[in-house]
Amino acid sequence: MRNSDFSGNNFFLSNFYFSNINIDNYNFNSVEQYFQWKKCINDIDREKIIKAKTPSEAKKIGRKVKIRNDWEYVKENVMYNGVKAKFTQNEELAKLLLATEDKELAEGNDWGDLFWGVDYFTYEGQNKLGKILCKVRTELKTK
Repeated sequence: MRNSDFSGNNFFLSNFYFSNINIDNYNFNSVEQYFQWKKCINDIDREKIIKAKTPSEAKKIGRKVKIRNDWEYVKENVMYNGVKAKFTQNEELAKLLLATEDKELAEGNDWGDLFWGVDYFTYEGQNKLGKILCKVRTELKTK
């Protein structure tokens, strides 16, 4: 059984879900804000992202920043760190993630993100975010 819908009751699985996390001695309003912040190579861009009021605003700013040279090599680990913080620092969210039991988690989308998610209709994609969520869920179970 799989869960490919990160909206409605499952919106908590999305990186755009408001969930305060603290990483690197900074507070972020979402995994998305943290992820965009980590892409930056300079403090000016980081400051713009940290001031973003919403995850969507952080992503919009993140599309315009100069990205660090090693981003393609570190982005999966950055995502893992953000997702892990979200579910280890927010007890209610951890309970919700654990309640997904052993379902395969995948962010189905129609905007072509086949790296982090999968296509809604074909279910093709690398599903990196879903795999990270399942990994964090397993870690929570063994805690």
